[in-house]
Amino acid sequence: MNAKWLTTPKEKVQQLQEKLGHAAKTSKSRKFHALYDKVHRKDVLQEAWRRVRANKGAAGVDGETMTAIAKIGEDRFLAECQERLVNKSYRPQPVRRHYIPKKDGRKRPLGIPTVRDRVVQMATKLVLEPIFEADFQDCSFGFRPKRSAKQALERIRKACNRKGNWVIDVDIQSYFDNINQEKLMKLVEMRISDRRILKLIRQWLEAGVMEEGKVRRSDFGTPQGGVISPLLANIYLNYFDRLWEKHGKEVGELTRYADDFVVVCKTRKEALHAQKVIQAIMERLELTLHPEKTRIVGLWTGEEGFDFLGMHHRKTKAETGQNRVYYTTQQWLCKKAEKHIREVVKERLAPPKMRYVSFQEHVDWLNLRIQGWKNYYATPYSTRWMTKLDWYIRTRLTKWYAKKRQRSRWHSSGQEVKWLSQMHGLKTLL
Repeated sequence: MNAKWLTTPKEKVQQLQEKLGHAAKTSKSRKFHALYDKVHRKDVLQEAWRRVRANKGAAGVDGETMTAIAKIGEDRFLAECQERLVNKSYRPQPVRRHYIPKKDGRKRPLGIPTVRDRVVQMATKLVLEPIFEADFQDCSFGFRPKRSAKQALERIRKACNRKGNWVIDVDIQSYFDNINQEKLMKLVEMRISDRRILKLIRQWLEAGVMEEGKVRRSDFGTPQGGVISPLLANIYLNYFDRLWEKHGKEVGELTRYADDFVVVCKTRKEALHAQKVIQAIMERLELTLHPEKTRIVGLWTGEEGFDFLGMHHRKTKAETGQNRVYYTTQQWLCKKAEKHIREVVKERLAPPKMRYVSFQEHVDWLNLRIQGWKNYYATPYSTRWMTKLDWYIRTRLTKWYAKKRQRSRWHSSGQEVKWLSQMHGLKTLL
């Protein structure tokens, strides 16, 4: 790409990332010592803001919203960020703790950094990511550019079909909360020697969480909800990937998506050995495997399967053209994913206030989600489940329509809703 043709911050940042990535790939032992000036470059901060704004998100502990920043002016806000970084007066604020209720009554904790912290973290990520990408292994797919969950699922399917009849389904207990910060920093320092960048990362790790007016700090974990968190989490588990490549790849094929991973083995003996290797590496990282959720699954007879990344994996009988029977790995959406889709549809169509929304508005809202679900969950083997969900969506729409029309029996509205769905262009999962 010719430098004189680069006009947008996005293009300039892409060129910077290509240079950094190339330098990191060329020398696997190279340490980068002059990166801080790149983080506070105007074009890098502009691209960081563009991405943070696209992700939307709420305000942090300072109460500053995206709308408020737009009012004072984006250029002024970014100039302030740049000035604080240049003067070394930037200090991250604690993450605001927010809880999302789960269906089982428990609450999922979320961390919300301030918008300013998200922008500076994004700028740092833009500079650091291509360097560490050069070191990440092929078995890792989560939160990485040009890699996806679909690719991870395809890798697992192929591994199972290559006589992979035993699977270790691994769950790390509270992974993001238990990362040893000192060990993480040592892994970052293997590539980064710029003391100002290292200080930035330490500040984020030590900023703590604001809950009920009190700040709680910990020597463990990465900043929950932070833009930089997924990259730091991958750097930490890349140590696992590298050791697996050295000591475990002969007994099983590893596929990892962030902190979720499975190892596909050919025999039960290999699976048991692989489990010991996993345990030993986890102890080095001071991480704990969940005792109930980590298990060895035998796929050979087709009686057992496992869930990974929202899909259920199971071996089932198939026939060749010459009537020879063989087992092949099939994937379809897991029960948890099916339940989630039903809940999303019900939460949209069931509330009384939704009766005042037009048919077309509901169809437009549903179509966006249906297309997303179809893109991810549709496989040659998922027809049965997708048909059931299509029926559920149509039934919910019929019940909503009957209530809107103040009809006591919703069954009688079925044909009308079928016709209206076609007219308004309701998509299907099949």
